[in-house]
Amino acid sequence: MASYQLYLLVLPTIAYFIIFHYIPIYGAQIAFKDFIAIKGIEGSPWIGFEHFERFFDSYQFWLVLKNTLGINIYELLVAFPAPIVLALLLNALSNARFKKFVQTVTYAPHFISVVVIVGMLNIFLSPHNGIANELMKMFGAEPIFFMGSPEWFKTIFVFSGIWQNIGWSTIIYLAALTSVSPSLHEAAVVDGASKLQRIAYIDLPSILPTIVILLILNIGNFMSVGFEKVYLMQNSLNVDASEIIQTYVYKVGLLNAQYGYSSAIGLFNSVINFILLLSVNRLAKRLKQNSLW
Repeated sequence: MASYQLYLLVLPTIAYFIIFHYIPIYGAQIAFKDFIAIKGIEGSPWIGFEHFERFFDSYQFWLVLKNTLGINIYELLVAFPAPIVLALLLNALSNARFKKFVQTVTYAPHFISVVVIVGMLNIFLSPHNGIANELMKMFGAEPIFFMGSPEWFKTIFVFSGIWQNIGWSTIIYLAALTSVSPSLHEAAVVDGASKLQRIAYIDLPSILPTIVILLILNIGNFMSVGFEKVYLMQNSLNVDASEIIQTYVYKVGLLNAQYGYSSAIGLFNSVINFILLLSVNRLAKRLKQNSLW
């Protein structure tokens, strides 16, 4: 009882997870019911896996699955390594003032709201007077309606996300790099190692456990793309490339009031994420790497 203050300190966090994360799980059963609001969850009749079968048989299933996987794989291959590379390069800088300048410049976009980011994209990529198309015209190229082109949607989404979050994401890697002993670099310099060799053989292996943990967490969220940004970027011209599970759930669940059906889709999404998290964590343990448990 001598440390009851510590228990009181953690109590609000525990209460938060119980109230907002565990108790709502009770409502997940409407995915297996023909939910009728006036009858409530208990009074609504059970229909088993009917909602799931309807989703799997719908023409939208393969479209939203393909788009969701496509964006996430793109982000995993391009956006995930970006902050690692930036952190390694920043750590190798010897000019402290320039290093702080780069950090400030790359951190700043993180604090811009998603609505403003999408508004900036619409302005910069406008086919009429956007800076991107103006530059293309200078070189004799025809203007492109980037925000209305399905083939450009994933690239714009991923690279604008890198620009917005790369600086913020480097913080944890830079913190991990501070644990690297300077004597290792001093010994490497004496042996004639270049900066690139020191990054490859000292810095990168030192932050590998951090990379593995963040990769596991990233995979555990693999099926969850940022809804707000996708929905704001979505329009009738690029919907074939921008319709993902989250936007589809919003449309059928909130706009069309098909609560049971949308809950089934959301539950399917969560189960896939959970399976991926367990699989990657188990794989990391088998490879003798850090794991979540």
